[in-house]
Amino acid sequence: MKSYTNLEQSQKLADILPIESADMFLALNGTQPVMSKYIDDGFVTADNTAIPCWSLAALLNYLREIDVFPEIGADKSGVTMNISFYDVEDESRLVPIRSIEAKTEDFVDTCYEMILKMHEQKLI
Repeated sequence: MKSYTNLEQSQKLADILPIESADMFLALNGTQPVMSKYIDDGFVTADNTAIPCWSLAALLNYLREIDVFPEIGADKSGVTMNISFYDVEDESRLVPIRSIEAKTEDFVDTCYEMILKMHEQKLI
């Protein structure tokens, strides 16, 4: 099970999410995660570069901060995340007006895919 976004995912998310929502960094001279909010803490020097990366907790926290609360399910076939957007109909019941689903084999990957889908639909 993955603990954080990989290099490709991190580069893509760095263009979408606020950098301060990341909770780690990946050094580009390797794939060693740096558990730090600070790039210039002695690990990354002038000749090395680091990009932000996100743990599952950081990705879910970002969704919470923008008031998105996905339904998450897991079974032998993978991890599914659903987000439904509702509209109030006749002031007595909620009617789903749109739903987004992402499914992969891993929690981090599923959350990443959901964020990409929301970005494509201009929801974030």
